[in-house]
Amino acid sequence: MVKHIVMFKLKGSGEERRRVASAFRDALLQLPGQIPVLRSIEVGLNDNPAESWDVVLTAVVDKMTDVEVYAKHPAHVAAASLLGANKELRACVDYEC
Repeated sequence: MVKHIVMFKLKGSGEERRRVASAFRDALLQLPGQIPVLRSIEVGLNDNPAESWDVVLTAVVDKMTDVEVYAKHPAHVAAASLLGANKELRACVDYEC
């Protein structure tokens, strides 16, 4: 099993970042039914104003090569496009467990 953990820092006002992050979360939560290699996904929006990252997701797939399948799937590409020009930074860790 592989965990794919990604954090996003967004640009814009607090209200704009929350709106974009919420739309992104809602789209990501639909992916397990659309991408066969995706076993599960959890998405969290930051509630702590003292922290600067806005969104974290943990996707679970069976093997490392499935991460690329997930990333290139049209449903994932469409969800990621919701971040648009609001994406400032992205950090990612993939590990086998």
